[in-house]
Amino acid sequence: MDRQLILIRYGELGLKGKNRHLFIGRLTHNIRYALRDIAGANVYSTWGRIWAEVEAADAGLALARLQQVFGVYSLSPVMRTEPEVPALAEAAQAMLEQGLPVGGSFKIETRRSDKSFPLTSPEISRAVANLLFERIDTTRYDADMHDPDLRIDIEVRGEGAYVYGHTLKGAGGLPVGCGGRALLLLSGGIDSPVAGMLAMKRGVVIEAIHYHSFPFTGEKAKEKVYELCRLLSARMGAPLQLHMVYFTEIQKQIYANCREEYGITLMRRFMYRIAERVAKQRDCLALYTGESVGQVASQTLESIACINDVISIPVMRPLVGMDKEEIMERARAFGSYDISILPYEDCCTVFLPKYPKIKPRREEAEKLERALNIEQLLDEALAKSEILTIDAR
Repeated sequence: MDRQLILIRYGELGLKGKNRHLFIGRLTHNIRYALRDIAGANVYSTWGRIWAEVEAADAGLALARLQQVFGVYSLSPVMRTEPEVPALAEAAQAMLEQGLPVGGSFKIETRRSDKSFPLTSPEISRAVANLLFERIDTTRYDADMHDPDLRIDIEVRGEGAYVYGHTLKGAGGLPVGCGGRALLLLSGGIDSPVAGMLAMKRGVVIEAIHYHSFPFTGEKAKEKVYELCRLLSARMGAPLQLHMVYFTEIQKQIYANCREEYGITLMRRFMYRIAERVAKQRDCLALYTGESVGQVASQTLESIACINDVISIPVMRPLVGMDKEEIMERARAFGSYDISILPYEDCCTVFLPKYPKIKPRREEAEKLERALNIEQLLDEALAKSEILTIDAR
């Protein structure tokens, strides 16, 4: 069967100096994981490049998978050929007719890293173009050096020559696994899955923690969270650990013993306390949340300060300066939006007070919490929690 070679480029990894090989090694590992169920897929690296080779019939699936791998800057299906002008021209013609089947303008761009090749990069481009014009219908095709419809790239390297005419954008960022481990506070809404994606884009391995309030929230709400975790797992390139925390008793005690307008503030303080405990047990170095300043009552600066006061672990808020439209746009791009808008309530929306406190005071929150047995409630919630392993496939 025919094989398709795919050229995979990485961006900022090339600037990592002496540690670059560690980042590239992690990216290569993640690419292999993304293609692990494609029979015959082969992944290897050479200086400055990573390559994947699959059966031609699987090329579309492989390209789609690779575009989702964080750390991949761009990728191109390529033809490998002999480093000779006639062979390069033949491959360039195939790329031209494939990329512009009804005609158009094109440009040939060459990079020659093999300095033993007798022609310079500009000379290779000219020689290939001259030979190409002898083979194609010049009433349909024309050269344009400034704004071509298609750019055909040629790379002449020590291990061979490569020709490609189509470049796909990758996910960018850093490979997941080179930025430490963190715990994502995952609701069923739009914001927190985007925060998780942005954490992974900076190389962070995430685990997720979700608070459920059975019987006030049902199995449909849980399944929605599982589906979000499957999506996160697919983008992370590894199974995701999900901590499901039983939160009903804490909420009942808060609303039975504390002022209603402080309900969300006190719930969030408990969520942070539990998340910090889980993070320390799981060697997570930080918490990630989907908070954006001023978006809701619990996300004013006063609320964030009051809630954050109960923990010492760092809290990362990658959406902090975004408005809702920006977050929704990213959710659509990441593929989480349609899952997040499914109409199943989470524990925060079920117990939402009519008039939540917008500017809570820490002293008042502490005073209200004296009516609660905090340690007992935390211990009971953690004792009833479970850890699930969610895999994308």
